[in-house]
Amino acid sequence: MTNVKSWLRTLIDLLEVFFNSSQQSKRGRTWHQHVVPYEEGWAVRREGNQRITSKHRKQSTAIDKAKRLARKYKSDVIIHRESGGIRDRISYDE
Repeated sequence: MTNVKSWLRTLIDLLEVFFNSSQQSKRGRTWHQHVVPYEEGWAVRREGNQRITSKHRKQSTAIDKAKRLARKYKSDVIIHRESGGIRDRISYDE
């Protein structure tokens, strides 16, 4: 009987760890889109990523792309200045 209880307790502990880790990963990842200066133009990059999503010659086209992605994922668009500072933030969180 003790083996059954310890096995059952181990199974319950594993399930708790699994469900808790899946909850944390959902909170940790965002889909906020940043419009940032890149080489001779502008780029769209998802928050937390090193790689860029797309490159654009003009900031306005980069903003349009970021807005489409933000609407799709119900997130924000963060528009940066050429100096790197934040110029504007648009929220599509519904």
